[in-house]
Amino acid sequence: MKWFNQPGTWKGNAASLTFIVEPDTDYWQVTHYGFKRDNGPFYFQEIEVDFEASVKITGHYQELFHQAGLMIRIDDKNWIKTGIEYVDGVQNISAVVTREVSDWSVVPRHDSPESVWLKLLRKGDYVEIKYSFDQKKYEMLRLAYFPPRVKVQIGMVAAAPGKLSFPVTFEDFKVEALK
Repeated sequence: MKWFNQPGTWKGNAASLTFIVEPDTDYWQVTHYGFKRDNGPFYFQEIEVDFEASVKITGHYQELFHQAGLMIRIDDKNWIKTGIEYVDGVQNISAVVTREVSDWSVVPRHDSPESVWLKLLRKGDYVEIKYSFDQKKYEMLRLAYFPPRVKVQIGMVAAAPGKLSFPVTFEDFKVEALK
């Protein structure tokens, strides 16, 4: 596994990774806000075949747009990030799909669960995102186009676009190639 934008404080590996998400970090391309960001911490591996990635995330979100989850990425203009994003005091299951410009979808969670489990399936020309709060029942959040037959980076991502940092822990990150 490798770092893109390695955080200043971190420890662990794919089985258990904890780090402090530093302020003024984000991933976004143009839409609505007019800015470009590509500087959040991202711990990833590369893979060329279809796969399913999974992880458990526990974050201590406190400021607008604090976020943590999974990212699949080709480059700064072709990526998908998904996970929890903190908006107006509420955790949201979130997905941002970027193909030159970013779009954003959310499902508010007013109960602010302690942890979320994510699964990201890449198969052919699509990515399917599912989430769970008990690691048993998974709900589909999004099905999105993603370019087929290209090497991608898949891994754990977080961002803190505002002024405050926050700690996050990822557990049991796995990537399993599909047959």
